[in-house]
Amino acid sequence: MAQAKKVALYVVVVFVLYTIVNSPARAADLVQVGFEGISSATQGVGQFMTELVN
Repeated sequence: MAQAKKVALYVVVVFVLYTIVNSPARAADLVQVGFEGISSATQGVGQFMTELVN
């Protein structure tokens, strides 16, 4: 089982590196979308906590 996880991790890393090398603009767009999603989620949690305290 541990070997399967290790192989899957290597496959994912190789795929990510291939995508970055092959299409850096698209990779940058995907990273930007990811960070925007994290930012939106954090703002939502902040608003929830603010309303909870008030």
